[in-house]
Amino acid sequence: MLQTGHPTADVPMLPPRKARIYRAAMELFSAHGDPQANVSELAAIAGVSRSTIYNNIGELDTLFAAVSSHVISEMSERLALALRAVAAPEERLALSIRMFIRRSHEEPHWGRFMMRYALSTPSFEALLIGLPLNDVMLGMESGRFTFRPEQLAATLAMIGGTVLTSMRMVQEGHRTWREAGSDTAELVLRALGIPSTAAQQIGAADLPPLPPLGDE
Repeated sequence: MLQTGHPTADVPMLPPRKARIYRAAMELFSAHGDPQANVSELAAIAGVSRSTIYNNIGELDTLFAAVSSHVISEMSERLALALRAVAAPEERLALSIRMFIRRSHEEPHWGRFMMRYALSTPSFEALLIGLPLNDVMLGMESGRFTFRPEQLAATLAMIGGTVLTSMRMVQEGHRTWREAGSDTAELVLRALGIPSTAAQQIGAADLPPLPPLGDE
């Protein structure tokens, strides 16, 4: 079931050592294409001892679920903070798209993890497809977006797939994140019915930073 895209309240910041382990886990899961972790390999990537892994993580069988849950809630909350002063659904959607693409450049391990599992792990549906649901529906109900109601699921899938493809192009060096982000946002808005000139302007607008958790 698609989620409403509301952020998870009070997402905790990870302690530095645990954040380091989570980052190493993302790299390991992405490289192997397997949501299982070997403690020795994980410790080597994180630069910590095996005992530090166990003291901070506990059972490795639940590590993939824990990392995935944190990735989803953390990105949802940070996007909510970044967009709290933006009202127009087309502007919110464009900014979200561009922030995903920019982050895949700034944090390659995060981008690789997203690209590897976003389409094969049901829990990521809430982040990649469910997150824009409110803005897409508001745009449709207000007449800004012109797709038919029965096309909602296909519209959300189109947005998610397009964002992932653009993230891959950036990671592989085919486009800069600025080019890919602006073009992707513009083309998605045009597909939804926003006039081409307005879509281009929205896609090229200043992109604010993605705030850290706890930003006021």
